Amino acid sequence: MLKQYLQFKLSQKLSPQQIQLMKLIQLPTQAFEQRLKQEMEENPALEGGKDTEDEFDDNFDEFDNSQDDFNESETIGEDINVDEYLSDDDVPDYRTQANNYSSDDEEKVMPYAAGTSFTQHLINQLNTFRLTDEEYDIAEFLVGSVDESGYIRRSLSDIVDDLAFTQNIFTTDKAVDKVLHIVHQLDPAGVGARNLQECLSIQLHRKEKYPDIELAIEIIDKAFEQFTKKHYKKLLQKFDITEVQLKDAIEEIERLNPKPGGSYAGNNKMVEHVVPDFAIRIVDGELELTLNGRNAPELHVSREYSNMLKGYKEATDKSKSQKDAVLFIKQKLDAAKWFIEAIKQRQQTLFVTMSAIMHYQSDYFLTGDERKLRPMILKDIAEEIDMDVSTVSRVANSKYVDTPYGTKLIKEFFSESMTNDQGEEVSTREIKKILETVIEDENKRKPLTDEKLASILLEKGYPIARRTVAKYREQLDIPVARLRKKI
Repeated sequence: MLKQYLQFKLSQKLSPQQIQLMKLIQLPTQAFEQRLKQEMEENPALEGGKDTEDEFDDNFDEFDNSQDDFNESETIGEDINVDEYLSDDDVPDYRTQANNYSSDDEEKVMPYAAGTSFTQHLINQLNTFRLTDEEYDIAEFLVGSVDESGYIRRSLSDIVDDLAFTQNIFTTDKAVDKVLHIVHQLDPAGVGARNLQECLSIQLHRKEKYPDIELAIEIIDKAFEQFTKKHYKKLLQKFDITEVQLKDAIEEIERLNPKPGGSYAGNNKMVEHVVPDFAIRIVDGELELTLNGRNAPELHVSREYSNMLKGYKEATDKSKSQKDAVLFIKQKLDAAKWFIEAIKQRQQTLFVTMSAIMHYQSDYFLTGDERKLRPMILKDIAEEIDMDVSTVSRVANSKYVDTPYGTKLIKEFFSESMTNDQGEEVSTREIKKILETVIEDENKRKPLTDEKLASILLEKGYPIARRTVAKYREQLDIPVARLRKKI
């Protein structure tokens, strides 16, 4: 049996403005500028720069259903009133600027110099060798297989198969290996190697042969595994050499380039530039926060679109095509107003969030000492500014701040807490900094194990387990004790 009944319930739904705002907040400055450019291209009702003309004509009343002098029955579509889009109550908001916006901040376009690609640089060198047509085609294919680090990370059999299927060149592993040795003669030294051992070996064989180089070649070619694991005693016994000789040979190896492709300065690889979204300065002993002016663009609604509505209101005969045009204008004006409001809210959200972070970590920003970073999680800032944790996360994960101590990713200021032996809450960043300092000062002939590091931290008042020390060490990208050992 079917029944009808009423049900009351609360539900949360995101409006288009809220969704647009969330997407804008997480954009860093450069991505925001691209999004702004895209919106202005798609919406002709949105214009940049100052609105230098007079304000809207005062003869048009503000939107008020009870005092509307326009024919009350004259609406287009659903609940669309022309006067709402001719009112001037929102005009001042279109041109408001953040208090810290500088008119000197202009959009800077980063020029990129054209250059020869790394692959083309290698192909140009092939022309200096005497090669048959087939050898040249194979060499060109091999050069095309070189990655940005300078390696060919494929087996000869795979290359032979690819040559047959894609280039219609039927050859053998031996022929490809012969051409590969020619590729190994190209600059930079080590290019075309299939692994690190081969890369280092190629570079060493290019050098002038003297005892240290010859010993280094033997170590790389015949005892590479012992070398990578730093089993120095085994190397001393295997080659019957002294510690001084081994040390000199290792120094020669350390001078080599493990990524020869990265040494090519003529490549035109696009370099990502970080644009700080905020700047913190110390002025008269006080912290001063500014928002990058590129986040506060000057926008206004197109005067032409407003005049179109004005003309429609004054027209006596209103055709269907005119009504359709007004519907289109209404849609574009709505989108423009929403976008302008979203940008304004974005500026406020960014500034309020970063201001709270700055004051929370004021001791660090005044001194630059990472040991003074307070434990801070997203919830701490969210509660302070009365916003959602997800909003703070969007600001922290993708924004940079220019400080007197360098440009930092905002999320780096967040860290968990632990209790020291005095019962005080300390940041894990503080412990990591102390751990890093202890490892830097250790005797490299006898590096400290994780267990020893844990005991040293305990003596300093930080009771943490050995496995926690290992976790922090890995987060700092510091290898285990055996791999930190030096002669």
